[in-house]
Amino acid sequence: MSKTFIDNLEWRSAIKKFDPDKKVAGELLDKIIKAIRFTPSSYGLQPYHVFVISEQDLKDKMKTITFMQPQVGGCSQMLVFCARTDLPARVDQYIEDVSKGDLLAKTKLQGKKLLIMNSIGKKSEEDLLEWSRRQTYIALGFAMAACAELQVDSCPMEGFNPMAMDQLLELPEHLHSVVLLPIGYRAEEPQRDKFRYSNEDLFTNR
Repeated sequence: MSKTFIDNLEWRSAIKKFDPDKKVAGELLDKIIKAIRFTPSSYGLQPYHVFVISEQDLKDKMKTITFMQPQVGGCSQMLVFCARTDLPARVDQYIEDVSKGDLLAKTKLQGKKLLIMNSIGKKSEEDLLEWSRRQTYIALGFAMAACAELQVDSCPMEGFNPMAMDQLLELPEHLHSVVLLPIGYRAEEPQRDKFRYSNEDLFTNR
């Protein structure tokens, strides 16, 4: 019997040592990217951008930025999740894309545009960035779930220097690196059994 999604979640582990000779094939990578693309987000704005780094030279340059963590150089691809702060322009793009340029459709969307602009217009620049970061982490979760379903290993990483990463990738001012996800295939099986707290510890039914 084939493994279920829950089986694959139990299989997954935060892999620290990848096999550098095993690469995530194009079709599998496309499915992971599709899962990110179909991630739900507030207002449908998807206020993030993901860099998919396959170049070994660039991954090697990330080593010092990530404090020499072993998964960085050995992974097949490094996904760099970035939060966006160009929200007003993002709203305009959203209206244009959803309406497909149709004037009547665009007019019908003005109410939603006003709702969104009233919401984000009340936020400070710092609050906007934090809001985008939270949306970005939802995309990270979908990417990790897709990796597990496809039995591709991954390891979410916050341990890096964001400013240095932004400089290395030459990010524009409206993009800020938030979290990394190296993906690939494990060099060896995890040495410890997976531990999770009990249902009683984590959940309350009322």
